[in-house]
Amino acid sequence: MSGWRIAPGSLGSAAALLILAGTLLLPSVARADCSVTENGVSEDSALSSLWPQMDTLGGTRPALARSGVGFGATYIGEVLGNPSGGVKQSAHYDGLLDVYMDANMGKLIGWKGLCFHVNGFQIHGTSITGENLLSIVSASNIEAFPSTRLDEMWFEQTLADGRVSVRFGEMAADTEFMFADSAGAFIASTFGWTTLSSDNLPFGGPIYPFASPGVRVSVSPNDRLRLMTAVYDDDPIGPCAEDLDPGQCNEHGLEFRLEHPPLLLVEADYSYNKDAGLRGTIKLGGWYDFGKFDDQRFDVNHGLQAITGLDPLEHDGTYGLYGIIDQLIYRLPGEGDGGGISVFARVIGSPSDRNQIDAYFDTGIVFAGMIRRRPNDVFGVGFAYTGISDDASAFDRDSGLSVIRNHEALLEISYTAEIVPGWTLQPDFQYIWNPGGNVPDDTGTRAIKNATVLGARTTISF
Repeated sequence: MSGWRIAPGSLGSAAALLILAGTLLLPSVARADCSVTENGVSEDSALSSLWPQMDTLGGTRPALARSGVGFGATYIGEVLGNPSGGVKQSAHYDGLLDVYMDANMGKLIGWKGLCFHVNGFQIHGTSITGENLLSIVSASNIEAFPSTRLDEMWFEQTLADGRVSVRFGEMAADTEFMFADSAGAFIASTFGWTTLSSDNLPFGGPIYPFASPGVRVSVSPNDRLRLMTAVYDDDPIGPCAEDLDPGQCNEHGLEFRLEHPPLLLVEADYSYNKDAGLRGTIKLGGWYDFGKFDDQRFDVNHGLQAITGLDPLEHDGTYGLYGIIDQLIYRLPGEGDGGGISVFARVIGSPSDRNQIDAYFDTGIVFAGMIRRRPNDVFGVGFAYTGISDDASAFDRDSGLSVIRNHEALLEISYTAEIVPGWTLQPDFQYIWNPGGNVPDDTGTRAIKNATVLGARTTISF
């Protein structure tokens, strides 16, 4: 990770969060919008298809739903292997159990417009990325250190007939910011929270599986436009020894940190042709981290770090700016929000002097419901490019290395087949050019070889 420091006076971020959280206490006319069905069973639950007698869990779900409480779980399991490339070749299994509960506090305690959400993870298995590939991108978006941990836990108050909402608590930024819906067809991590943002922020920022305290405000002036801003503690981990995985620090997600610099995110989301025609979405956004970040090339005296060996020059803050387009280009006749062909693209930039990665681009095409008898199947082809900053590359040249960092690229081809509603099987192919951004293998003179990744994922919701 690029250098970071705990800034003096960063307790101010905690004060800012508390002030924003206080807006929840203002009286208002609000509308509840909690996703709790009448019988408590999610629409995408496999229980009704596989074990109909269990879908209500003996009547427990409907009874709780009448009080405004819903719960469920999703399990993801996958096998991924690299038959060629990387630093070694083998297969890995990893899995994630995500258990959640939502509560409509209007039904539960009479507080109109207030919702509560909590979920936790049980993560297990091994990492093909960390052990075999050593790439910047994670081959799987569920890879993490094995643990049982809290993820998100927040309240959300809706105001102004649902056009304004304020959410506060333990939150993950990657659930709401900087994603393209169509990119959800892929399993490589960068099609969610990108390699640029995860590499440039402390421990990746408040993202899976590390949430952090924050406040998010969303305003929708009309049905087409949504404006969001959020403030988080930028470091969900805190001090962590270099020989430990971040998942071994704040191991269970129960350390609610407020002493680090704030991370500010903003995003404008404009949707068009929502009701008919070829719908699309354009997003513009960015972030600013108020922490301290090490220069990628120069030392405290503005000399070359690689030659002097002095501490790096420190910069105040870092930022990223991004644009996203997600466009349906063909709509199946008679389909509502369902089948068709969509394309997406994202571009992101950050300053090169304080970040290893200063440019990122991804794009893809997704075919949904194109087989008449399999309306819920999805096929996608995606490509992602991660650009190493000129300053980081210059540091390698200053050091006299024979292998110079330049870029990493990824191609992913994936097919998601619905077995029954709530249960899918997803064969997947990935090819990674220049794993690690073109870094040396154990010989020190050759770059890590381009890697081929093959595997399959199964997802089942209860």
